[in-house]
Amino acid sequence: MTPGLITRLCNIALKPDISVATQLITTRWICRAIADQLDAIRAERRAIRREAGKLKAFLPFTRQAIEELEERARDHQEAIRTGAQDALAGFGQSLMFDREGLAQACGFDRMCDLLGVNPVHRQQARTDGDTSLRGLAYLSQLEDSADRKSEEWGAGGPLYRAFHAAMIRFIRECPEDQLPDPFAPGAPFGPKLPPTLSIVSK
Repeated sequence: MTPGLITRLCNIALKPDISVATQLITTRWICRAIADQLDAIRAERRAIRREAGKLKAFLPFTRQAIEELEERARDHQEAIRTGAQDALAGFGQSLMFDREGLAQACGFDRMCDLLGVNPVHRQQARTDGDTSLRGLAYLSQLEDSADRKSEEWGAGGPLYRAFHAAMIRFIRECPEDQLPDPFAPGAPFGPKLPPTLSIVSK
């Protein structure tokens, strides 16, 4: 996807009169385009590193060439990669808190339709209490749930990638003493808190 198309998608998403569904769809497409761009840069860097790896058989004569290739791999499109990563993390942060109320405005079933959540998985999401945008796309990883999932760390649907980028940025930038415990009760990786029960009288 070209930067021009991403810009057009952003312009559509920012229109004041578009529906919530259109806003969520365009956001997914933008995140998908940015994630694809990051994947392409990562693949190009791997190709350069493979070239360096082939030269290791001829050490010590190829040491300088290997160092140059490894430096080239590190620097390859670094400005574009950093900008794309920041943009993806920005979308993830915005969606994480859902300040625009996309999930509530869409409703659970419509949101599941837009995210490609398989009907079989919807009931489990309701049971687990993962009915928010963050819950469906990031915590439960149900975005495009009928598709085969990659086992690679950080892989997933476009919104999952955005949430993941936001979390990585938060962990890197947050002072260590202020980081929450992700394994505490009620935290993303901790045990779920028991439901709050109340007695309803007739």
